[in-house]
Amino acid sequence: MQTPLEITYQHVSRSEWIDEYVRSRVAKLEHFSKDIVSCRVVIEQTQNPHRTGNPYRALVEVTLPAKGELVAEKTDKVVDPQVQLRPIIRNAFEAMEKQLKKQTAKRDGKVKQHFGDPLPPVAMVVRKFEADGYGFLKSVSGQEYYFHRNAVLHDDFERLTVGTQVRFEPNEGDEGLQASSVQILDKPGGGGAVEGDEDLDIPAGWEQDPATRH
Repeated sequence: MQTPLEITYQHVSRSEWIDEYVRSRVAKLEHFSKDIVSCRVVIEQTQNPHRTGNPYRALVEVTLPAKGELVAEKTDKVVDPQVQLRPIIRNAFEAMEKQLKKQTAKRDGKVKQHFGDPLPPVAMVVRKFEADGYGFLKSVSGQEYYFHRNAVLHDDFERLTVGTQVRFEPNEGDEGLQASSVQILDKPGGGGAVEGDEDLDIPAGWEQDPATRH
C-alpha cells in the first residue's frame, strides 16, 4: 500500500490481538489486489438506541486508484468481545475480498461488462438520523436497508437528505439488510433534511410507505 494501514477504535479498548489479526487480513487483501492505495479499519461498539442492544461493528474501507473507495462492514451483538469480535472482523474482510476479486477480474478482462448486465442496486434515502450517524434506504422493490455514516463513500453522509438517490452494495446482517459502499447518484443536497419531507421529488418506482415516516 502507498499509505500505512489505519486502525481506529471507537468505544472499544485497543487490543494487540485485534491489531495483529487486522494486519494479517489486510495482507491477504493485498494478494487479491496489488493496487490498494490505502486501507482504514474501524472497530467500534455502536451507540444506537434505535437498534436492539449495543452491537459491535467492523468496517473495512479500501481506496483503489481507479475505482475509488470500497466499503464493507459487519455488525453483530456481542456478549464476549474477546471471543465474538473475531468473526465480525473476519466477515467484514471476507465481504471486502469479494469486492476486490470482482474489481480485479474486471481490470484483468476476466469479467466484461455487457449491455444489460445488472448494475449495483439503486435506492432512495427514506430516513436519516443525523445525530446518530445512520439511516435507511428503500430500493425500488420496497426493501429497506440500514446504513451507517461510514458506509457512505467520500464522507458524503452530511450531503444525504431524505429523497437522495444512491447506488449501494447490499449485505445481509444478523439484524437485517444492510448497505455498504453507498454512493450518491443525484440530489446531493446540503444536509439537514429530515425524514417525512413533503416536498420530495420521489423517483419513479418508489412509493413511500407512510408507516416509515416519523
